[in-house]
Amino acid sequence: MSFFENTRKPVGLGGKIVVAMMNFGHSAMAEWGLRFLQPAPDAMVLDCGCGGGANIKTLLKLCPNGKVQGIDYSAVSVEKARKVNAGAIAAGQCTVQQASVAELPFEAEQFDVVTAFETVYFWPELAQNFREVYRVLKPGGVFFICNEANGETTKDDKWTQIIDGMTIYTDTALKEYLEKAGFCQIQSHKNKRGWLCVTAQK
Repeated sequence: MSFFENTRKPVGLGGKIVVAMMNFGHSAMAEWGLRFLQPAPDAMVLDCGCGGGANIKTLLKLCPNGKVQGIDYSAVSVEKARKVNAGAIAAGQCTVQQASVAELPFEAEQFDVVTAFETVYFWPELAQNFREVYRVLKPGGVFFICNEANGETTKDDKWTQIIDGMTIYTDTALKEYLEKAGFCQIQSHKNKRGWLCVTAQK
């Protein structure tokens, strides 16, 4: 497995390095994207593909009276995310578990917000996965997607060639998948660095 392959599902020592790098390297993008999301202080939030848990930590600050849960299908990511958020987990404000977005381990209509940072590239069946997100959101809840690549530059092709199983979506493609899953009020935001943020409502 190449170093970059570990971005998809981190494993072993290489995976631990990648997860630590993600926590640091994606922080500016996450900060930019979160300007377009204003969760209530008591919001129930699910972070899908939570990686090393840095975004969970930020979401906990945005929702001090709420609860943030994280899932990732990588055991290495789950371990790191639990360490990063150990205090909140001990306080009962946070849980992190190993699971897949293909079959979310939650009852319907549990969350006010579902976030996906730098992860939908690797979701196996986008239409079905988006329906799963729709299922666990409360009516009026928001699905928030934040990607470092928007599918409109030549450098995006480089990443899809290096990393097996990676698909970079344009905002138009994501909008179509979201609408098929039942979402409405879909809004896209892009910047000069090629970052993309999409919000959609149930």
